Amino acid sequence: MELTLLGTGTPEGLPRPGCPCAACAVSVGTRARAATAVLVDGALLLDLTPGAVLAAARAGHSLGGVRQVLLSHPHDGPAVELPPGLPAAGRVPDGQRLSVISGHRVRAVAMDAPGTGYEVTGPDGDRLLYLPPGGAPAGTNGVAEQPYDMVLLDVLGRPEALARLRASGAVGPATDVIAVHLDHDVPPGRELERRSAAAGARVVADGTTLTVGAYHAAPDLPRRTLVLGGARSGKSLEAERRLAAFPEVLYVATSGTRDGDPEWAARVGLHRERRPGSWQTVETCELVELLEGGAREPALLIDCLALWLTDAMDRAGAWDDDTWAGRGQKELRARTAALVAAVRSTRRRVVLVSNEVGAGIVPATASGRRFRDELGRLNAAVAAECEHVLLVVSGQPVVLKD
Repeated sequence: MELTLLGTGTPEGLPRPGCPCAACAVSVGTRARAATAVLVDGALLLDLTPGAVLAAARAGHSLGGVRQVLLSHPHDGPAVELPPGLPAAGRVPDGQRLSVISGHRVRAVAMDAPGTGYEVTGPDGDRLLYLPPGGAPAGTNGVAEQPYDMVLLDVLGRPEALARLRASGAVGPATDVIAVHLDHDVPPGRELERRSAAAGARVVADGTTLTVGAYHAAPDLPRRTLVLGGARSGKSLEAERRLAAFPEVLYVATSGTRDGDPEWAARVGLHRERRPGSWQTVETCELVELLEGGAREPALLIDCLALWLTDAMDRAGAWDDDTWAGRGQKELRARTAALVAAVRSTRRRVVLVSNEVGAGIVPATASGRRFRDELGRLNAAVAAECEHVLLVVSGQPVVLKD
């Protein structure tokens, strides 16, 4: 089964008409994207968009052989003019099946938002799943009979949709995941590719023709990632994004509880609210045992190493100059060495968050300078064991190691 992406953007396209944002400003030329529409084997058109005939011609195809036009979502604004010769466009009721004269079989998949997803089985048996913008399959808690060969969905807008499909087995290691319905929330270019790859998906240009079931190397997902940044830089949000498309994530909070501190409780509450409901949370600084888990166990998001170090220094008595000079330094270094060794040997997917404090004002106290120095050493040692290291500055991720 062969499909051509006539467009890969949101229904408004990219850039959005009249939008002054920075992403839209640079979405020109090859970075511009028409509304997502998919031509399957020249016979089935998923979503009818303005300029579909011209887009097909630019990709070297014709819509003259289209036998069925299916819509996946409500089309706002004026009706799209139906090109001459095309059959009337429509939507298939949820759960119903449709056979196309070309030999393709279509099943309508119910969504948790307005719209319809389509499972398309080609004459050769290859299976494709196409989801509407902002939609995720409803009722995917069961186990899929087999993974799809290819899935096209709003990866960046609804990463939890991909997580649900993975949890049910509908998306497996060999499934080719394509990000479509791309909007201006993520700047085009390298950042768009990096964000999609973090979810295990890839981005292709408008007009690209893909073969369903053909081998394509999946994005290389790093097993260990370190995300650094200053206060309120967006480092925690960036870390959460890297695992949002994966089910069964274990969020490891090293902050503990602070009784009687409402401001801290509010901070923790905001963090919890933005995490997917399927994630579990554990509050602990005992990280070595968690890192020793196997590759089949849930991914870990550890936030953050600075608070872990605070706890480690408390245990070692490292804030006191005399204790530090006696046993404190030795005990702290042994504890940090054990953590670094656990990061090196772990088989679990793990994203670690830490503060970058070495570029600020020199602390006025010896204990403050000690914490700054030890955190710098810990960050460097952990970074050396990670395949991927990011520094988040003013909400903008900068790749330090890839």
